[in-house]
Amino acid sequence: MVTDKIKELEAARAKISKLEQAIASERRKELASLPGKFGFSDTAAFIKAVKEATGGRKAAKGKGKGKSTGRRPRAVINDDTKAKVKALVAAGKTGAEIADAAGISIPSVQNIKKELGLTKARKK
Repeated sequence: MVTDKIKELEAARAKISKLEQAIASERRKELASLPGKFGFSDTAAFIKAVKEATGGRKAAKGKGKGKSTGRRPRAVINDDTKAKVKALVAAGKTGAEIADAAGISIPSVQNIKKELGLTKARKK
């Protein structure tokens, strides 16, 4: 019967919840004991040693936890950049090659080409 299956599902959910809580509790205890296992007197010294051992790399960040570290700084598009893009287009370079040479993104290259009238109109 459906009601029996619903009861069984609720019991399974309750069991999963208890397991998740037990895992979280065990994990906290194990993490708290790590500095001592490696001979450090406090957590700060342990964290510093871990950072030094990994070359100062930051851990991958999850959603909503600050800015990504993989992005390059925002490019400033000025007249010199536009002139460079125009010259590279005239030289027959691809959008990706132009972006690399000018230090800007491919969409920025496209925007500059459009602004300078260097793009063909789309056929309708």
